[in-house]
Amino acid sequence: MRKIGLLVAGVAALGMALGQANVIKIATQSPLSGPQAALGEQIKLGAELAIEEAKAKFKALGFDLVLVPYDDQANPDVGVANANRIINDPDILGVVGHLNSGVAIPSSEVYARVNLVMVSPANTNPRVTDRKLPNVNRICGRDDVQGPVGAEYAFNNLKVKNVFIIHDKTAYGQGLAEEFKKRLEALGGKAVAFVGTEETSNFVPIINQIRGARPVPELIYFGGIYSQIGPFVKQLRERGVKTRLMGGDGLDASEFVRLAGKENAAGTFYTTVAGPVSAFPKAKAVAQRFKQKYGKDMEGFGIYAYDAANVILAGLEAAIKAAGDKKPTREQVAQAVRQVKMEGLTGTIEFDDKGDNKKAKYFIMQVASTGKWEDNKLIRVIEMAAPGAR
Repeated sequence: MRKIGLLVAGVAALGMALGQANVIKIATQSPLSGPQAALGEQIKLGAELAIEEAKAKFKALGFDLVLVPYDDQANPDVGVANANRIINDPDILGVVGHLNSGVAIPSSEVYARVNLVMVSPANTNPRVTDRKLPNVNRICGRDDVQGPVGAEYAFNNLKVKNVFIIHDKTAYGQGLAEEFKKRLEALGGKAVAFVGTEETSNFVPIINQIRGARPVPELIYFGGIYSQIGPFVKQLRERGVKTRLMGGDGLDASEFVRLAGKENAAGTFYTTVAGPVSAFPKAKAVAQRFKQKYGKDMEGFGIYAYDAANVILAGLEAAIKAAGDKKPTREQVAQAVRQVKMEGLTGTIEFDDKGDNKKAKYFIMQVASTGKWEDNKLIRVIEMAAPGAR
């Protein structure tokens, strides 16, 4: 009896390790609760729509496709804890995520232990791919291009030389602000201050710093997320400071207008690595299906998450065929994803040896006065190769 008991326990354990032969799961990791949930939900829903649309194709291949969303709460500790749960589910063969680079970097090191592929629609910190992990890829651009793109527009087009720079002390926000500063100073501009803050409600001390700064700043640059920048802008304008404002893709959410107020948000400049639906003709029909299914507008990171999920699905399909129509290993999927070349909604997707998209797009935008995010002005689109790409 003891031998039988041990055998049953061993089979049970083995069953968990092998998973289900005909089930393939794709996980998403993004903030689905807390102040950054608006952007995180776009990532989840964009990936979900792509997976729903691929279910029939994978059923014909003999597999049930399942989405498993995880809420990383924009918190590195939560992201890593989720990552450990994800790698212990053998049916999960790919991850779409994250929103925050500071969460993606430690979480992707957990995925790397088991060769679980990750395709990011949103992580822009250079370290995400500069570690050259074979399982980590991104289809969006990088901060060491996005920051300089913003600095060049500010210096050359807005004709500003003196900039008050703020960041949120995260890998994303501080890294982006440092790249902006570096390029601004190389052009001949000056950072009159470089201030890090985790404050989310009382910005009066920083606003007083801005008022007292010399030379007088002609632009405020904020490397951070809309949930922090929105209340900052509201308080800034309520205290009569009219200085123009610029940020990065962390501002790219309609929630920014709600938090800052329509009048206060109007005219804000931002760069983004995830352009609006209007920038991608092929995205129009998908955005209509998104609106019909979820009752919400598809925003930039929703589009990029849709493409990121389809990259994983293309790799999965190739790996299944290479494995003789059997369920592939995680390593086989990761290798197939790195070889994917496809035309997505956002353009050509093809990875270099580090996992960066060989050419990524960067967008310069300005918030509209109407309060409608889809009315924001697309000023310029720049397509550039990742630094150091081969």
